[in-house]
Amino acid sequence: MSENLISINNCRVEDSSGIKIKNLYWNMQKGQSWLVIGPNGGGKAEFIASLAGQKRFVPNQPASAADVPLYTSAFENSVEIVSLERAAKLIEEERETDESEYINKIDEGRTGRRFICEVLGGPDVKHRNLPLPAIADRLETLPEVKLCGVEKILDRGLKFMSTGEIRRTLLCRALLSGKKLLILSDPFAGLDAQSRTILLEFFQTIAGKQNSAGHEGTKIILCMERWHEIPGTITNVLEFKNKEISFCGSRSEYEKLLSERSEQNEKTRESEKADFVSALGQINRETEAFRGKKIPGEETLVQMNKVNVGWGDKQVLKDFNWSVMPGEHWLIRGPNGSGKTTLLELITGDNKQVFCNDVWLFGRKRGTGETIWEIKAKLGIVSYRLHVEYRMVGGTDLLHVILSGFHDSIGMYELPQDTEVAAAKKWLKLGGFEGRENESFSSLSYGEQRAILILRAAVKQPEIMILDEPCHGLDESYRQKILDLLEAVAATGTTTLLHVTHDPSEKLACEKHILELHPGEEPMYKLLEV
Repeated sequence: MSENLISINNCRVEDSSGIKIKNLYWNMQKGQSWLVIGPNGGGKAEFIASLAGQKRFVPNQPASAADVPLYTSAFENSVEIVSLERAAKLIEEERETDESEYINKIDEGRTGRRFICEVLGGPDVKHRNLPLPAIADRLETLPEVKLCGVEKILDRGLKFMSTGEIRRTLLCRALLSGKKLLILSDPFAGLDAQSRTILLEFFQTIAGKQNSAGHEGTKIILCMERWHEIPGTITNVLEFKNKEISFCGSRSEYEKLLSERSEQNEKTRESEKADFVSALGQINRETEAFRGKKIPGEETLVQMNKVNVGWGDKQVLKDFNWSVMPGEHWLIRGPNGSGKTTLLELITGDNKQVFCNDVWLFGRKRGTGETIWEIKAKLGIVSYRLHVEYRMVGGTDLLHVILSGFHDSIGMYELPQDTEVAAAKKWLKLGGFEGRENESFSSLSYGEQRAILILRAAVKQPEIMILDEPCHGLDESYRQKILDLLEAVAATGTTTLLHVTHDPSEKLACEKHILELHPGEEPMYKLLEV
């Protein structure tokens, strides 16, 4: 009996738009635990999509001319992918089926319970008002639900979940789906420390069994953007770069290769950081006219006094006091669902409860006649919500995505000025996208899209940059480049950063102020200085 669970011999990956990867040779054998890794846009996304049947493996030669089958898989039609991409599509589905305007109240949409039950005999999204199966009443008792820590959010609408909560709900559903192969793509992104620990222990357990050649249970392939929190049970690594396999071998061989690359990257990083500072200084001078004039006496950027926000019986922010001064760069952290995104949405205007609270922005109380455009003119925003909105108009080319940052719009609806175009091209170059301005946003990988949105937020060098998990989906190279770029933006003195992340390694040196949210405690937050 063959030891190969998947065998790919001289095949290409293609879809309706053409060939994505030209030549593939790869075998996954019993007893192996694989990591698929590589830079954004390098080919790994197309590869795992093909494993799941979303794209095709096509032989490069007639099957009759081959000595062995060109493509075989023990998991045909039984593969599930859990990814940032899938999470984004889920929110898009909820927006498309939202009926709030027809029922004269907020449409909660599918709850976590209903969404999970779709793989347990329940109705699909098109029939979301039909009764749930009997198992719905005892979901809380299932080990998979407990493992993913979603017992307390089962009856919350998906659209009201935090990014991390959505990821855990997707994982729970995948575990209950009965699929033979689960592909976990960047599963730790957006998860708090406790959730990361739970998931890591889960993977260690499942992969440990998988590494036993006789194990017939669910198999898992881990797909990561960067070498970070890799479980010890990983035995083999497959790396993609430039739409081809750049490494295929053992874990120990790959770790040795990474060490050699790291030494080389450190040699060039300092000079690249110096180039950022120089280029930003020039852009700063050229785009000074785009920055709004400061109001006399406008010293405090953000002031919140005794703020209370919640919905139903859930209190998200309670008696919350906070102020942000120019040049005070803040790191904001807390567990999934603690209110970090809610807090930022009080600033961006995406949470209407701002009007029933004492919130001041740029020296003016919210709800005293200012327009949302006057507020957003001083903001640069990177968030999950914005990413979803831009994916829904994904045909926009990269140049116009960056240009839209000057106008706070989703897409461009007016003719840009020559100075705006020149500045946008310089930002594309800073971000490593030089020469790609005509590519469409939808053609990029999830991580590349996130990098473009960061550049869009920075293009007008706003008074405040709101960064809600900005490094989601970024590979190691892009991640370090973006973090260094943000540090350089902070150093210009024109922009104050408000940065949400669960990853301690993404804390910037300029972030001397820390806001910690502690849900369920009294008080529910702490203000720290480092």
